[in-house]
Amino acid sequence: MRKVYYIYNPKTRTYDRIYPTMRQRALSYLRQLFVGMGLGAGSFILLLWIFGSPSEKDLRTENSRLLSQYAILSSRLEEAEGVMQRLQQRDDNIYRVMMQADPLPDEQRSAAVNNERYKELMDMANSRLVIHTTQKMDDLEKKIYAQSKSFDEVVALCKQHDKMLASIPAIQPVANKNLKQTASGYGMRVDPIYKTVKFHAGMDFSANVGTPVYATGNGRVRQAGWDGLYGNCIIIDHGFGYVTRYAHLNKIEVRVGQQVSRGEVIGEVGSTGKSTGPHLHYEVRVKGKIVNPVNYYFMDLDADEYEKMIELAANHGRVFD
Repeated sequence: MRKVYYIYNPKTRTYDRIYPTMRQRALSYLRQLFVGMGLGAGSFILLLWIFGSPSEKDLRTENSRLLSQYAILSSRLEEAEGVMQRLQQRDDNIYRVMMQADPLPDEQRSAAVNNERYKELMDMANSRLVIHTTQKMDDLEKKIYAQSKSFDEVVALCKQHDKMLASIPAIQPVANKNLKQTASGYGMRVDPIYKTVKFHAGMDFSANVGTPVYATGNGRVRQAGWDGLYGNCIIIDHGFGYVTRYAHLNKIEVRVGQQVSRGEVIGEVGSTGKSTGPHLHYEVRVKGKIVNPVNYYFMDLDADEYEKMIELAANHGRVFD
Protein backbone atom coordinates (compact mmCIF):
# COMPACT_ATOMS: atom_id res chain seq x y z
CA MET A 1 0.00 0.00 0.00
CA ARG A 2 1.33 3.41 -0.93
CA LYS A 3 1.53 5.78 2.07
CA VAL A 4 -0.53 8.98 2.00
CA TYR A 5 0.50 12.07 3.95
CA TYR A 6 -1.75 14.90 5.24
CA ILE A 7 -1.17 18.25 7.02
CA TYR A 8 -3.58 20.13 9.31
CA ASN A 9 -4.84 23.46 7.94
CA PRO A 10 -5.88 25.69 10.85
CA LYS A 11 -7.63 28.12 8.59
CA THR A 12 -9.98 25.58 7.17
CA ARG A 13 -9.67 23.32 10.15
CA THR A 14 -9.23 20.36 7.76
CA TYR A 15 -6.46 17.97 6.77
CA ASP A 16 -4.95 18.67 3.34
CA ARG A 17 -3.31 15.89 1.40
CA ILE A 18 0.33 16.69 0.60
CA TYR A 19 1.52 13.36 -0.86
CA PRO A 20 0.96 12.18 -3.42
CA THR A 21 -0.16 15.30 -5.15
CA MET A 22 -2.73 15.41 -7.99
CA ARG A 23 0.04 15.65 -10.55
CA GLN A 24 1.86 12.71 -9.06
CA ARG A 25 -1.33 10.68 -8.97
CA ALA A 26 -2.09 11.58 -12.60
CA LEU A 27 1.39 10.50 -13.67
CA SER A 28 1.00 7.30 -11.70
CA TYR A 29 -2.28 6.54 -13.39
CA LEU A 30 -0.77 7.23 -16.79
CA ARG A 31 2.20 4.96 -16.07
CA GLN A 32 -0.13 2.18 -15.03
CA LEU A 33 -2.22 2.75 -18.15
CA PHE A 34 0.78 2.62 -20.48
CA VAL A 35 2.21 -0.43 -18.75
CA GLY A 36 -1.15 -2.16 -19.06
CA MET A 37 -1.43 -1.20 -22.71
CA GLY A 38 2.11 -2.41 -23.34
CA LEU A 39 1.45 -5.72 -21.64
CA GLY A 40 -1.78 -6.09 -23.59
CA ALA A 41 -0.11 -5.28 -26.90
CA GLY A 42 2.77 -7.64 -26.15
CA SER A 43 0.37 -10.42 -25.25
CA PHE A 44 -1.63 -9.80 -28.42
CA ILE A 45 1.52 -9.88 -30.59
CA LEU A 46 2.70 -13.04 -28.85
CA LEU A 47 -0.65 -14.71 -29.46
CA LEU A 48 -0.57 -13.65 -33.13
CA TRP A 49 2.95 -15.01 -33.49
CA ILE A 50 1.96 -18.33 -31.94
CA PHE A 51 -1.51 -18.82 -33.40
CA GLY A 52 -1.63 -16.27 -36.23
CA SER A 53 -4.42 -13.90 -37.10
CA PRO A 54 -7.66 -15.24 -38.56
CA SER A 55 -6.83 -13.65 -41.92
CA GLU A 56 -3.34 -15.19 -41.98
CA LYS A 57 -4.79 -18.53 -41.04
CA ASP A 58 -7.29 -18.20 -43.87
CA LEU A 59 -4.48 -17.24 -46.26
CA ARG A 60 -2.41 -20.25 -45.25
CA THR A 61 -5.41 -22.50 -45.70
CA GLU A 62 -6.12 -20.97 -49.11
CA ASN A 63 -2.46 -21.30 -50.12
CA SER A 64 -2.48 -24.94 -49.11
CA ARG A 65 -5.61 -25.50 -51.20
CA LEU A 66 -4.02 -23.78 -54.19
CA LEU A 67 -0.91 -25.96 -53.92
CA SER A 68 -3.12 -29.03 -53.78
CA GLN A 69 -5.04 -27.84 -56.84
CA TYR A 70 -1.79 -27.21 -58.72
CA ALA A 71 -0.59 -30.70 -57.84
CA ILE A 72 -3.89 -32.20 -59.07
CA LEU A 73 -3.74 -30.07 -62.23
CA SER A 74 -0.16 -31.17 -62.89
CA SER A 75 -1.17 -34.81 -62.47
CA ARG A 76 -4.11 -34.41 -64.84
CA LEU A 77 -1.85 -32.69 -67.38
CA GLU A 78 0.50 -35.65 -67.25
CA GLU A 79 -2.44 -38.00 -67.88
CA ALA A 80 -3.54 -35.82 -70.80
CA GLU A 81 0.04 -35.91 -72.15
CA GLY A 82 -0.14 -39.72 -72.06
CA VAL A 83 -3.42 -39.71 -73.97
CA MET A 84 -1.98 -37.27 -76.52
CA GLN A 85 1.11 -39.45 -76.98
CA ARG A 86 -1.08 -42.48 -77.70
CA LEU A 87 -3.08 -40.43 -80.22
CA GLN A 88 0.16 -39.36 -81.92
CA GLN A 89 1.37 -42.96 -82.13
CA ARG A 90 -1.93 -44.14 -83.63
CA ASP A 91 -1.91 -41.23 -86.05
CA ASP A 92 1.65 -41.90 -87.26
CA ASN A 93 1.61 -45.70 -87.18
CA ILE A 94 -1.97 -46.53 -88.18
CA TYR A 95 -3.96 -43.71 -89.78
CA ARG A 96 -1.11 -42.20 -91.78
CA VAL A 97 0.28 -45.60 -92.73
CA MET A 98 -3.16 -46.59 -94.05
CA MET A 99 -3.29 -43.38 -96.07
CA GLN A 100 0.39 -43.80 -97.08
CA ALA A 101 1.28 -40.41 -95.63
CA ASP A 102 4.50 -39.45 -93.85
CA PRO A 103 4.44 -39.12 -90.04
CA LEU A 104 4.00 -35.60 -88.71
CA PRO A 105 7.45 -34.05 -88.02
CA ASP A 106 8.35 -33.76 -84.33
CA GLU A 107 9.02 -30.03 -84.63
CA GLN A 108 5.38 -29.48 -85.58
CA ARG A 109 4.20 -31.23 -82.43
CA SER A 110 6.64 -29.71 -79.89
CA ALA A 111 6.20 -26.22 -78.48
CA ALA A 112 9.25 -23.95 -78.54
CA VAL A 113 10.23 -22.82 -75.04
CA ASN A 114 10.06 -19.04 -74.63
CA ASN A 115 11.44 -18.09 -71.23
CA GLU A 116 10.43 -14.45 -71.70
CA ARG A 117 6.79 -15.53 -71.53
CA TYR A 118 7.22 -16.82 -67.98
CA LYS A 119 9.22 -13.92 -66.48
CA GLU A 120 6.10 -12.31 -65.09
CA LEU A 121 5.44 -15.47 -63.09
CA MET A 122 8.86 -15.46 -61.41
CA ASP A 123 7.71 -13.14 -58.59
CA MET A 124 4.76 -15.30 -57.62
CA ALA A 125 4.78 -17.53 -54.57
CA ASN A 126 5.68 -21.10 -55.53
CA SER A 127 6.84 -19.74 -58.89
CA ARG A 128 8.59 -22.97 -59.92
CA LEU A 129 5.39 -24.98 -59.63
CA VAL A 130 3.33 -22.31 -61.38
CA ILE A 131 5.84 -21.97 -64.26
CA HIS A 132 6.23 -25.73 -64.66
CA THR A 133 2.46 -26.24 -64.80
CA THR A 134 2.04 -23.34 -67.24
CA GLN A 135 4.73 -24.74 -69.53
CA LYS A 136 3.07 -28.15 -69.55
CA MET A 137 -0.25 -26.52 -70.38
CA ASP A 138 1.30 -24.53 -73.25
CA ASP A 139 3.03 -27.64 -74.61
CA LEU A 140 -0.17 -29.68 -74.48
CA GLU A 141 -2.08 -26.87 -76.20
CA LYS A 142 0.48 -26.84 -79.05
CA LYS A 143 0.28 -30.62 -79.42
CA ILE A 144 -3.53 -30.57 -79.48
CA TYR A 145 -3.48 -27.96 -82.23
CA ALA A 146 -0.89 -29.90 -84.27
CA GLN A 147 -2.85 -33.14 -83.82
CA SER A 148 -6.10 -31.53 -84.91
CA LYS A 149 -4.39 -30.27 -88.08
CA SER A 150 -2.98 -33.76 -88.66
CA PHE A 151 -6.43 -35.31 -88.34
CA ASP A 152 -7.77 -32.72 -90.80
CA GLU A 153 -5.12 -33.88 -93.26
CA VAL A 154 -5.98 -37.56 -92.68
CA VAL A 155 -9.68 -36.79 -93.24
CA ALA A 156 -8.79 -35.05 -96.51
CA LEU A 157 -6.75 -38.09 -97.53
CA CYS A 158 -9.67 -40.36 -96.68
CA LYS A 159 -11.91 -38.33 -98.98
CA GLN A 160 -9.37 -38.93 -101.77
CA HIS A 161 -8.95 -42.59 -100.86
CA ASP A 162 -10.67 -43.99 -103.95
CA LYS A 163 -8.68 -41.68 -106.19
CA MET A 164 -5.46 -42.69 -104.44
CA LEU A 165 -6.21 -46.41 -104.79
CA ALA A 166 -6.80 -45.94 -108.51
CA SER A 167 -3.50 -44.04 -108.81
CA ILE A 168 -1.22 -46.54 -107.08
CA PRO A 169 0.84 -48.46 -109.70
CA ALA A 170 -0.63 -51.85 -108.78
CA ILE A 171 -0.40 -54.03 -111.94
CA GLN A 172 2.37 -55.32 -114.19
CA PRO A 173 3.19 -53.09 -117.15
CA VAL A 174 3.37 -56.19 -119.40
CA ALA A 175 0.78 -58.97 -119.16
CA ASN A 176 1.99 -62.39 -118.01
CA LYS A 177 0.72 -64.04 -121.19
CA ASN A 178 3.09 -61.89 -123.27
CA LEU A 179 6.21 -62.41 -121.17
CA LYS A 180 9.17 -64.42 -122.35
CA GLN A 181 11.11 -63.91 -119.13
CA THR A 182 10.86 -61.86 -115.94
CA ALA A 183 14.24 -60.51 -115.02
CA SER A 184 14.21 -58.29 -112.00
CA GLY A 185 17.67 -56.90 -111.94
CA TYR A 186 16.61 -54.55 -109.09
CA GLY A 187 19.53 -53.83 -106.82
CA MET A 188 23.21 -54.58 -107.40
CA ARG A 189 23.58 -56.55 -110.65
CA VAL A 190 26.18 -57.16 -113.36
CA ASP A 191 25.73 -54.70 -116.22
CA PRO A 192 25.16 -56.72 -119.44
CA ILE A 193 27.27 -54.35 -121.56
CA TYR A 194 30.02 -53.02 -119.26
CA LYS A 195 30.25 -56.25 -117.19
CA THR A 196 30.62 -54.26 -113.96
CA VAL A 197 28.52 -54.47 -110.81
CA LYS A 198 26.13 -51.51 -110.59
CA PHE A 199 22.75 -50.63 -109.20
CA HIS A 200 19.80 -51.47 -111.44
CA ALA A 201 16.85 -49.29 -110.51
CA GLY A 202 13.96 -51.29 -111.95
CA MET A 203 12.68 -54.55 -113.39
CA ASP A 204 13.20 -55.81 -116.93
CA PHE A 205 10.29 -57.62 -118.65
CA SER A 206 11.37 -59.57 -121.74
CA ALA A 207 8.76 -59.71 -124.52
CA ASN A 208 8.49 -59.48 -128.28
CA VAL A 209 8.80 -56.12 -130.00
CA GLY A 210 5.35 -54.59 -130.29
CA THR A 211 3.95 -56.21 -127.10
CA PRO A 212 1.52 -53.75 -125.41
CA VAL A 213 2.76 -51.81 -122.41
CA TYR A 214 0.12 -50.72 -119.89
CA ALA A 215 -0.10 -47.79 -117.47
CA THR A 216 0.04 -49.35 -114.02
CA GLY A 217 -2.12 -46.69 -112.37
CA ASN A 218 -4.13 -43.56 -113.15
CA GLY A 219 -2.01 -40.49 -113.73
CA ARG A 220 -0.72 -37.76 -116.03
CA VAL A 221 2.04 -38.23 -118.59
CA ARG A 222 5.01 -36.13 -117.52
CA GLN A 223 7.45 -37.25 -120.25
CA ALA A 224 7.01 -39.04 -123.58
CA GLY A 225 9.98 -39.19 -125.95
CA TRP A 226 13.63 -40.04 -126.34
CA ASP A 227 15.63 -40.04 -123.09
CA GLY A 228 19.27 -40.95 -123.75
CA LEU A 229 20.21 -44.45 -122.54
CA TYR A 230 16.54 -45.15 -121.77
CA GLY A 231 15.66 -44.78 -125.45
CA ASN A 232 11.99 -44.08 -126.05
CA CYS A 233 10.69 -43.44 -122.55
CA ILE A 234 7.43 -42.55 -120.79
CA ILE A 235 7.20 -41.13 -117.28
CA ILE A 236 3.78 -40.99 -115.57
CA ASP A 237 3.05 -38.92 -112.47
CA HIS A 238 0.29 -40.72 -110.57
CA GLY A 239 0.00 -38.18 -107.79
CA PHE A 240 0.22 -39.01 -104.08
CA GLY A 241 4.00 -39.29 -104.49
CA TYR A 242 3.97 -42.12 -107.10
CA VAL A 243 5.93 -41.88 -110.38
CA THR A 244 6.59 -44.70 -112.88
CA ARG A 245 9.06 -44.97 -115.78
CA TYR A 246 8.67 -47.17 -118.91
CA ALA A 247 11.88 -47.36 -120.99
CA HIS A 248 13.34 -48.84 -124.25
CA LEU A 249 9.94 -48.63 -125.97
CA ASN A 250 9.48 -49.38 -129.64
CA LYS A 251 6.52 -47.03 -129.89
CA ILE A 252 4.97 -44.31 -127.71
CA GLU A 253 1.19 -43.92 -127.88
CA VAL A 254 0.63 -41.06 -125.40
CA ARG A 255 1.64 -37.41 -125.24
CA VAL A 256 2.86 -35.13 -122.47
CA GLY A 257 0.01 -33.86 -120.28
CA GLN A 258 -2.36 -36.67 -121.25
CA GLN A 259 -4.40 -38.31 -118.49
CA VAL A 260 -4.18 -42.11 -118.54
CA SER A 261 -5.97 -44.86 -116.64
CA ARG A 262 -4.69 -48.07 -115.11
CA GLY A 263 -4.59 -50.77 -117.79
CA GLU A 264 -4.55 -48.30 -120.70
CA VAL A 265 -2.03 -49.09 -123.46
CA ILE A 266 0.64 -46.38 -123.53
CA GLY A 267 3.26 -47.93 -125.83
CA GLU A 268 4.98 -51.05 -127.16
CA VAL A 269 7.93 -53.12 -125.97
CA GLY A 270 11.12 -52.35 -127.90
CA SER A 271 14.90 -52.31 -127.63
CA THR A 272 15.81 -48.63 -128.02
CA GLY A 273 18.59 -46.88 -126.13
CA LYS A 274 21.08 -48.91 -124.08
CA SER A 275 19.52 -52.37 -124.53
CA THR A 276 20.69 -55.91 -125.32
CA GLY A 277 17.31 -57.23 -126.42
CA PRO A 278 13.57 -56.50 -126.62
CA HIS A 279 12.28 -55.74 -123.14
CA LEU A 280 10.59 -53.14 -120.97
CA HIS A 281 12.59 -51.46 -118.22
CA TYR A 282 10.09 -50.47 -115.51
CA GLU A 283 10.73 -48.26 -112.45
CA VAL A 284 8.61 -47.10 -109.50
CA ARG A 285 9.41 -44.08 -107.34
CA VAL A 286 7.54 -43.18 -104.16
CA LYS A 287 8.01 -39.60 -102.93
CA GLY A 288 11.24 -39.31 -104.86
CA LYS A 289 12.70 -42.56 -103.55
CA ILE A 290 13.21 -45.43 -105.95
CA VAL A 291 11.66 -48.71 -104.73
CA ASN A 292 11.49 -52.31 -105.87
CA PRO A 293 8.61 -52.59 -108.37
CA VAL A 294 7.96 -56.19 -107.30
CA ASN A 295 6.05 -54.82 -104.31
CA TYR A 296 3.43 -53.22 -106.57
CA TYR A 297 1.80 -56.06 -108.56
CA PHE A 298 -0.80 -57.04 -105.97
CA MET A 299 -3.79 -56.44 -108.30
CA ASP A 300 -2.41 -58.75 -111.01
CA LEU A 301 -1.14 -61.80 -109.16
CA ASP A 302 -2.63 -64.34 -106.80
CA ALA A 303 -0.71 -65.38 -103.69
CA ASP A 304 1.30 -68.15 -105.40
CA GLU A 305 2.16 -66.03 -108.43
CA TYR A 306 3.14 -63.11 -106.22
CA GLU A 307 5.44 -65.29 -104.11
CA LYS A 308 7.07 -66.67 -107.28
CA MET A 309 7.54 -63.17 -108.66
CA ILE A 310 9.28 -62.05 -105.46
CA GLU A 311 11.57 -65.07 -105.59
CA LEU A 312 12.51 -64.38 -109.20
CA ALA A 313 13.08 -60.71 -108.47
CA ALA A 314 15.36 -61.45 -105.56
CA ASN A 315 17.49 -64.29 -106.92
CA HIS A 316 17.29 -64.80 -110.65
CA GLY A 317 16.91 -63.21 -114.01
CA ARG A 318 18.91 -61.54 -116.66
CA VAL A 319 19.41 -57.79 -116.88
CA PHE A 320 18.83 -56.43 -120.39
CA ASP A 321 20.07 -52.82 -119.99
